Amino acid sequence: MTTINYVVGDATRPVDEGSRIIAHVCNDVGGWGRGFVTALSARWAAPEVEYRRWHRAELADPPFGLGQVQFVEVEARLWVANMIGQHDVRARGGVPPVRYEAIDAALAAVAAFARQRDASVHMPRIGAGLAGGSWSEIEPLIERNLCSAGLRVNVYDLPGQR
Repeated sequence: MTTINYVVGDATRPVDEGSRIIAHVCNDVGGWGRGFVTALSARWAAPEVEYRRWHRAELADPPFGLGQVQFVEVEARLWVANMIGQHDVRARGGVPPVRYEAIDAALAAVAAFARQRDASVHMPRIGAGLAGGSWSEIEPLIERNLCSAGLRVNVYDLPGQR
């Protein structure tokens, strides 16, 4: 089993060579405009464009919903994985938008995609920012789905963030 490699840097600029996947968490209401997605959109238009098309049901495979993943190729051998892992964009009744079971399912799909392409996986601390999740809950999901599959995983913190 591999372990998570923590990197100080920018997750939109993955450090590994070869095939790479940048995984991040999206909401299930079509909102895009705060958090890590702003860095993605500053670098490539396609992840946002395709996510919005997917939300509007212009793309039906896979169906848009919690636990699903859309893979968008942004460069040769580099994909962004739009993982639907949060319900709405704000807490309701004290419950944060993060949905751990959806992130778990999405990470399983990312693992299958990565294995098919011999790709490494890169991400910020998914679900632990605006989605309101706890990294201590999310880290084991990454270990179980990605690390246990032998995939190289880099989690990025911006300088001064941790």
